[in-house]
This record gives sequence, structure tokens and C-alpha cells, in this order.
Amino acid sequence: MTLDTLLVYIVASLALALIPGPTMLLALSNGIEGGMRRASWGIAGASLGSITLITVVALGLGSLLAASEWLFNAIRVAGVAYLVWLGIKLWRSEATDLSTALARSPLEVRPQGRVALMRSLAVALSNPKTVLFFAAFLPQFVDIAKPQGPQYLLLGAVFVALDTCVMLAYAGAGTQAVRFLSQRGIRMMNRGCAAGMWLLAATLAVWRRPGA
Repeated sequence: MTLDTLLVYIVASLALALIPGPTMLLALSNGIEGGMRRASWGIAGASLGSITLITVVALGLGSLLAASEWLFNAIRVAGVAYLVWLGIKLWRSEATDLSTALARSPLEVRPQGRVALMRSLAVALSNPKTVLFFAAFLPQFVDIAKPQGPQYLLLGAVFVALDTCVMLAYAGAGTQAVRFLSQRGIRMMNRGCAAGMWLLAATLAVWRRPGA
């Protein structure tokens, strides 16, 4: 892989990371509800999900998902259901006092943090579009004349790093916004995130595999 190819990949990955998705909305919501400590757990879960999916693609399993309509639809339905459920949870969530959240001890934050991690991980893994995207996107930057393992490792590390930075920005925005909003404003932001989840669920519900 040449330096020019890597630079093009970095620009493309950053542009893709900036597009709002379910993990970005979760980062924003976690920042609103629990500050950066809780958001960091969620970001770790989303990053772990991306690493898992990139590994799946590198091992060639992405082609199995592309070829199996049954498997694709099963994961898609699970993803839609989970996004709808998350939207309901966000819609019903009460506005949190950030000062109270920040004052919690690490022992109090850890259980909620684990929930945030598992939610983000589940969202990342339950979207078949992401697997197909990685399967179509990453190989374009791999030099097949050279060992592919190290190249996938580098591409995966770059994407996860950029994606993590963007999620941190979303979470930070949520943390800062909540400092200046009323309880009603915080509740409206939560419901806005819920509506975003439902919109993404609807998009995934009607989306079909390329060539299907």
C-alpha cells in the first residue's frame, strides 16, 4: 500500500465516520445521560464492534453474508428490532442532572458503563449493511500482491481511530449541551436521538442487498 493510497483512505474514512449513525447517536445520548465516563464505555463497545466486523471481512466471511439472503435478513431484522427498542428506551428516559452523574463514584458508573458498552456493541454487530460496506470498501485499498493481513490491520486501526475520535466529539457535544439546557431541553434531545434511531431502523428495514 502506497502513502497516497493510505491518505485517500484516511480522507474517505473520516468522511464516512462523520455521517451520523446509530453508534454516533448513542455516543451523543450517553454524553447527555452520563457524561464522558459513561460515553467512553459506549465508544469502547462501538469500537470493539468495528474491530470484529473488520476482522470478519478480512477473514473472507463478509462474502458469506453477501451470498446468504437468509442470514442477511435474519441479522437485518434483529438490527431493526434492536434499534426500535433503543429508540423506545431513549424516548422514555428521564432527563439526568449531569452534575449528579459526574459526582457518581466509579463503582456506581461501572454497571451503567457496561450497559452502554453492550448496547453499542450490539448495535454495531446487528447491522449487516456495515459488514457489506466494509467488504466492499476495504479491499479497494489492499494491494493483493503484498501480504494482506498487515494491510487490513492498518486499515482497521485507522478507521477505528478516526471513528473513535468522531464519537468522542459527539459525546463531548452532548456533555456540553446538557450543561446549558433545561430538563425539558435534555428530554427533547433524548427524544431527538430516539427519532434518529427509528429513522435508521426504518432505513435498514427497507434496505436490500445490492443485486437483490
